[in-house]
Amino acid sequence: MSTANRGTLTGVAMGAALAWLGVPTIAQAQGAAPDLARIMGSRPEVEDASLSPDGTKLAYLAPVNGQGSVLMVVDLSREDRPQRAVFKADGEPNRMTSCNWTGNTRLLCSIIASVMVDNRATYATRMVAVDAIGGDAKVIDVRRGGGKRLGLALYGGDVIDWNPSDEGHVLMVRDYVPETSIGTRLAQEKEGLGVDLVNTRTLAARTVEQPDLGAIEFISDGYGKVRIKGSRSVRDGYVMEGRRYFYRTPDSKAWVAMSVVDASREGFDPHAVDATANLAYGLKRLDGRMAAYSMALDGSGKETLVFAHPQVDVSGFIRVGRRNRVIGVRYVTDVAQVHYIDPDIAAMTKALSGAVPDLPLIRVVDTSEDERKMLIWAGSDTNPGAYFLFDRDARTLGNLLAARSALDTIPLAKMEPVRYRARDGVEIPGYLTLPPGKASAVGLPAIVMPHGGPSARDEWGFDWLVQFFALRGYAVLQPNFRGSAGYGSDWFQRNGFQSWQTAVGDINDAGHWLVSNGADARRLAIFGWSYGGYAALQSNVMEPELFKAVVAVAPVTDLEKLKADRQGWSDFVQVSRYVGSGPHIKDGSPARNAEAFKAPVLMFHGDIDRNVDVGHARLMDSRLRSAGKSSELHIFEDRDHYLEDSVIRSKMLSTSAGFLEKTLALP
Repeated sequence: MSTANRGTLTGVAMGAALAWLGVPTIAQAQGAAPDLARIMGSRPEVEDASLSPDGTKLAYLAPVNGQGSVLMVVDLSREDRPQRAVFKADGEPNRMTSCNWTGNTRLLCSIIASVMVDNRATYATRMVAVDAIGGDAKVIDVRRGGGKRLGLALYGGDVIDWNPSDEGHVLMVRDYVPETSIGTRLAQEKEGLGVDLVNTRTLAARTVEQPDLGAIEFISDGYGKVRIKGSRSVRDGYVMEGRRYFYRTPDSKAWVAMSVVDASREGFDPHAVDATANLAYGLKRLDGRMAAYSMALDGSGKETLVFAHPQVDVSGFIRVGRRNRVIGVRYVTDVAQVHYIDPDIAAMTKALSGAVPDLPLIRVVDTSEDERKMLIWAGSDTNPGAYFLFDRDARTLGNLLAARSALDTIPLAKMEPVRYRARDGVEIPGYLTLPPGKASAVGLPAIVMPHGGPSARDEWGFDWLVQFFALRGYAVLQPNFRGSAGYGSDWFQRNGFQSWQTAVGDINDAGHWLVSNGADARRLAIFGWSYGGYAALQSNVMEPELFKAVVAVAPVTDLEKLKADRQGWSDFVQVSRYVGSGPHIKDGSPARNAEAFKAPVLMFHGDIDRNVDVGHARLMDSRLRSAGKSSELHIFEDRDHYLEDSVIRSKMLSTSAGFLEKTLALP
């Protein structure tokens, strides 16, 4: 792996920064010999980064113990680039997920916590404002009056506009929860999502858009004006499928009907507004695949095709700067691509590609307000990435931070796009990663690793799970099976649950392909997370003899339970329709077919998982044991679906490695 472009902060190495904070670094913990489970399981040293409006300061999140993070601020105006820790979330339960600048002296951070409500796991979020030099931290709470809330205030809001003209002010979508009171008129009686202009220093707020119980989304123009509103109908407390969008012309406050987006994503789905051109950018199906369109916001409703690809979906728009200006369209073939609509940015990224030729994945992370200074991330399959500062006027590219400096001295495995034939002759795309120095899978133990979702897909790039197993000598194949997103509606079919036979069949055929290409059939395993964990288990129902070991992280194990778990929540109707009803509920639920298993099973699950209830893993473990099968279950207390804890992830990796070595009788 090339280390020529692996940047470290000038003057202060990342390891030194973490040691200063009292956090043991990888180098300190591992000693002379690299501990792959610890290194690969560790969270990235930089988890989020942003640039101040004047381009003189950098903010980023660095991991600390458990799920904790510390907000670091770097002074880029000084040659030695000093940095300081200005705010910390300990992760128990509050976790920082991102921090962005509300001006040159203050930041706003998103906080999320996994919590239990009526013995059921869910998330609560809040926003916290803090000075760039530390101190004056304030929680931007849910809007309220002087009464008693009549419902839970779980959602703390999101910023939809970072530059509404006043320093330190942001435009926020906020949840209004109605209140009741006796003997006073101070109760807050409004309900639903609204938009407020919030002063992040004083917390003073002014309502910009009145709350609407059916509203689900607001989109601003980057200049402080809300131009689009999305809504859904609500019946008996349940959100119905389908969305309606409305827009405003520049000189009016009246809402004009814009589009209807149904459950299959037909219809114009707006993502951003270009105030200068007075149009919206959005996605819409074209020949079964998502394509990028623009729509005029002048009252004509004229739609114009921006970009479409004949094989894959457009996945979204690339935006830069504090005004979220759209500069391009993103799509993924074998590798992520961008169709630029801004010729200057297109020329700039082409030049940057020449400056860092071994890091082909390039992304503009943030910019100064005038877009003359740009925070750039670049990476590859064998490089987890580095951050650079590009000065467009001086035409200089300076190294800032490495995402995972602990990997600098470890040669990583290359990921190659492949195609294999499913049992019905259809070609399935995927990615094959071989151990460093290996040219083929001949004689190797192998792992099929289906992705989560199922409405997702794998992409080419660094993957810590894949790298861990490849460096331990496994050939790893990641199939983008039918049921994956990104390849159009025909490929997605009815989704990976209702069309489980096709999806899991494609996944099993990945195993057959590995064996046909020389991998050792006696040492073939499958590893999956979330839907991937479901597929890993269900693969053994479909073909009990194929995989000799199964590892499932946070898996769905019973489709009827998956629906029942959402009973009482607003998305119950949507989840129920997505999972569906019929024979596939029994046939496609691994917990209902435990007697078919032959391979030993290892499972991991967090006990406050909102995405997939921990009861799924417990049910699977119980059914397997009752059927006389081999099952091992590890439950992590106070952890959710993603297990964003370096110690726990390292334990998961080392336990999985030991399980596979024993089960597959590896030397």
